Amino acid sequence: MDIKRSLVLLFSSYGCFLFAQEKTIDTVYIFDSQMNKVKLFHKVNTITSKDIEKNSTNLSETLRFQSPVYIKENGRGAVSSPSFRGTSAGHTAFVWNGININSQFLGQGDVNNIPVFGYDELEVKSGGGSVQYGSSAIGGSIHLNNNLDFNRGFNGSLFSEVASFGTFNNFAKASFSNEKFSFKVSGNYSISQNDYEVPEKEYINRNGRYYNTSINVGTAYKIADHQTISWQNQIFDGSQYYPIFVENGNKTKYNSQTLRSLLAWNIDKSKISNSLKAAYTEDNFQYFGDIDKPKESGAEGKNYIFKDDFNYFITPKLNFNAIGEFQVNKGKGYQSGIGDISRNVGSVAGLLRYFFTKDLRIEAGAKKDFVEGIKSPFLYSFSGKWNAVNWYHVGANFSRNFRYPSFNDLYWQPGGNLNLLPEYSTNVDMDHEFSFGNFKITLSPYYMHIKNYINWLPTPYGYWSPFNTYKVESYGLESQINFNKNFGKHGIRLSASYNYAKSINKEKNTQMMYVPIHKANGNIEYQYDFLKIYVQGLFNGLTYTTTDEKKADAIGPYFVMNIGISATLLKKYTLGFKVNNITNTVYETVSYYPMPKRNYSIYATLNF
Repeated sequence: MDIKRSLVLLFSSYGCFLFAQEKTIDTVYIFDSQMNKVKLFHKVNTITSKDIEKNSTNLSETLRFQSPVYIKENGRGAVSSPSFRGTSAGHTAFVWNGININSQFLGQGDVNNIPVFGYDELEVKSGGGSVQYGSSAIGGSIHLNNNLDFNRGFNGSLFSEVASFGTFNNFAKASFSNEKFSFKVSGNYSISQNDYEVPEKEYINRNGRYYNTSINVGTAYKIADHQTISWQNQIFDGSQYYPIFVENGNKTKYNSQTLRSLLAWNIDKSKISNSLKAAYTEDNFQYFGDIDKPKESGAEGKNYIFKDDFNYFITPKLNFNAIGEFQVNKGKGYQSGIGDISRNVGSVAGLLRYFFTKDLRIEAGAKKDFVEGIKSPFLYSFSGKWNAVNWYHVGANFSRNFRYPSFNDLYWQPGGNLNLLPEYSTNVDMDHEFSFGNFKITLSPYYMHIKNYINWLPTPYGYWSPFNTYKVESYGLESQINFNKNFGKHGIRLSASYNYAKSINKEKNTQMMYVPIHKANGNIEYQYDFLKIYVQGLFNGLTYTTTDEKKADAIGPYFVMNIGISATLLKKYTLGFKVNNITNTVYETVSYYPMPKRNYSIYATLNF
């Protein structure tokens, strides 16, 4: 929608808040408005919807090849978890349109039970962020964002893919908007027999099939020049069949259903903005010890969330941001010893930002969480960004972050431990950004110290139970290089990263399990007129799978490469072909669960 404002708050190319003169702009409604403020001080990697199409198998593939995150996957399409900077899956926050959606039962997110399609962009932020995004934002956060445009008329697209192992991916999206109203709907259906073989490991992915369906609906309405009400809704239904190692093995599966609904009222003026949100999320799952029999266990989780984000410019250089949140988390287990449980969670956070100039800014934040039955630590954050010269920018961040125990940690029977303390961390990192012509290089050293690490251990009574055990010290370097160049009908785009991660169990002085010390990936794309070719590469170094750094049980280094080619005609029709793992590499991300060797897909898109 085109609107006139006497004073418009813009996000400039320098990444700083600036005031501008009266200007006519197209409005884009962003559900996670806090992310624009985060980007002022932190490096955030954005993966567009077009980038997602390169790794359309699942979200695990997308993150593995296009982010610094290490993905641990029990075979293609099965249980999958992320690891930032040497931390565990429980130290990663999944954030859907500004709302933390980690499971209240597991305290983490299963990557393959989150749809890969249906978002306008994925954003990956390394480092602590509990002041803004709550529990689990210790190692980093993964943001699933939806946006709505105004005054764009009708648009639509279809994506359909046929791939190896009986795999079919279909995604459709349509949107309509005028000056006052915006509406977008999308749907995705993915299914795969997933029966790949790896002869070198004498492995067949028996009973490995999966399927899932998701629907996203978003709408917004301008009730006044500076006020918008909106609604965003997502429904997901999926099923994963767990691989068996022998032909007559017992076949199991896991079903999951999620519902996320978010209602927001936004006021956006030159000096004051406020985003009031009310959300309802539901996470249900069922485990079948025999696919032909009734479920053996399961759970139902319901969360009621109220959040307010108030932003005020006291002066043109001084900005105050207050964030208040209240949640009611309810859960009910089946055959897990977890009865009807409920937990109230609240938090109050304040952030103060000062802009000395357009090239120098600082931020200080503080937060207090109130978790029923749990004593939560006081959290804080300090950040600064200085654009020293045109070719060199430097940022520094220091923060305290935390994760409180999940429902399973506290209430699972037998084994739940009501005496658990929250994990908390101290994080320090820097971003050094160098720009040389079309090249941009970022070097991000970091240090992290985690206390009260929650670990499930065997007990003398024959069952496992969680305890606050050792401390973990993580340090390393994330580095990234980007290159973009267009000349005539030609275009080249390059993105490559290298990550060094030492994550030490301070009790044993050994590297943490499933933390590769070295990881690198790269994407290069060449386009000539209507033709596009891309190549992806992934290197993963030695990865220990035991607590004693036993090399005999470790996952050895591997290199995987994908290639793809596509042609776009009349700016509407695209036909593409992909070869995944063209190097035919035999590799695992979890012991005993090899990933597929060379495989293929063909896809078509239609834009209208």
